Amino acid sequence: MALLVTGVAGFIGSYVARLLLARGEHVIGIDNLDPYYPVQIKRDRLAWIAGSAGGENFRFHEVDFADEQALDAALAGEDIDRIVHVGAQAGVRYSLQNPRAYIRSNIAGHVNMLELARARQVKHLVYASSSSVYGATKSLPFRVEDRTDWPISLYAATKRSDELMSETYAHLFRIPQTGLRFFTVYGPWGRPDMAVWLFTDAILNERPITVFNEGRMQRDFTYIDDIVAGVIACLDNPPPDDGLEKAGGSFSPHRVYNIGNHRSEELDTLISTIEEACGRKAVRDYQPMQPGDVPATYADISAISGDLGFKPSTPISVGIPRWVEWYRQYTGL
Repeated sequence: MALLVTGVAGFIGSYVARLLLARGEHVIGIDNLDPYYPVQIKRDRLAWIAGSAGGENFRFHEVDFADEQALDAALAGEDIDRIVHVGAQAGVRYSLQNPRAYIRSNIAGHVNMLELARARQVKHLVYASSSSVYGATKSLPFRVEDRTDWPISLYAATKRSDELMSETYAHLFRIPQTGLRFFTVYGPWGRPDMAVWLFTDAILNERPITVFNEGRMQRDFTYIDDIVAGVIACLDNPPPDDGLEKAGGSFSPHRVYNIGNHRSEELDTLISTIEEACGRKAVRDYQPMQPGDVPATYADISAISGDLGFKPSTPISVGIPRWVEWYRQYTGL
């Protein structure tokens, strides 16, 4: 049997695939190589996976999981017993420009994965949600018990919808599922649309950096190695169908966890840490808050820590220098 990883050419998906291969799993990866950001880094990640320990057990299909017919054709004959569904249309600001892309990938695509899980009777479906579901709540840290009824971006609304659809399928069809609300993931092979990449690139190329909300933003920056350790711990521990209440409030075999660093950093602190790692100062272009952004994120991880022993160990003072070292090697800067 094999594991299916969606968004395998993406940031988190590529790391998950490598770790699963390294422990001897057979991994089927799918990705549509969407040009939302440069496709070359996605192809480079695929080569990184294929060249890793266990890479001979990796099979890749270029397919859009929002296209149910193409998905069924690509996976025909593949024996799949678990799914890590981290593929999605990401980005808060882009959802203002191209909302239909989010409905297609995050709504229709998520239903397709639920239907695949139902048809294959998978042992566990782990899927990506987002800290964005908390909206502009002023209660910090964010707890999985908090209300999430007022999203302030379409991206957030689609991710909350995914959680609700997964709850329905867990209730009706008893499919074990775990939803993960990721908090600002960064590290080597990260996404070019994220602040850590944009700031580093601008500083090393001596361009101004755009800092929103006058720098008064806080984020729970979480290093990729910590995130992937949490994803794998969840994958290996499907929620039991025991009628007891789970993290997130479900009585079906469905859990929802925050997965973050449990530490909220000022944006100016992040920038200073990148400056030190780059050996250069940034020229800051301060701008007002952008529509859809939230002023602060901060993860309460007591649920995942109590259930699975998840304990992030990488502060930005350690993670950012690792990131900058990789970025310099990758770009030649």
